[in-house]
Amino acid sequence: MRLFLALVPPPELRGRLGELAEIAHARCGGRRMPDENLHLTLAFLGEVAEAQASELTEWVQGMTIEPGEWRLDRWGGFRRPGIVWVGGRELNPALAHLQGRLWGTLESLGLGTRPTRFIPHVTLLRRASVVDLEHFPSIDLLWSYNQLELIQSRVDERGARYRTMAASQG
Repeated sequence: MRLFLALVPPPELRGRLGELAEIAHARCGGRRMPDENLHLTLAFLGEVAEAQASELTEWVQGMTIEPGEWRLDRWGGFRRPGIVWVGGRELNPALAHLQGRLWGTLESLGLGTRPTRFIPHVTLLRRASVVDLEHFPSIDLLWSYNQLELIQSRVDERGARYRTMAASQG
């Protein structure tokens, strides 16, 4: 099964991110991420065997993460895959620490590959025809988080559908 570890925004923030996705979609085209799929990926694991998924579920359920805040104040994009996202102007040290801590354990379990660079972001669009963000409205959102989720991604003809398999204590 295809898994990743993520922070999921609270409903009010998710709604606001959905509004930003609408703005981006109107200007850039592409495929808008559904509101229920908006998240911050901390570790993409890819295909994981059932036994390892069970081990991960127990690990995440027993985990406690330090509550934190993340300021989203920047539009960004990855031109080649046509991704439009929102994130922070500066790397958030608490998020970087959490991501590093997760990868330390995941690597010891032989799961996934730690990315060479961590750019915390929430993907709003995929396959955008244009990634020109020069005249987008300014944003300043604060995301308070205290829980990590292990999420399964299932892809079918309608796109990706996510299911939370486990959540840390929050």
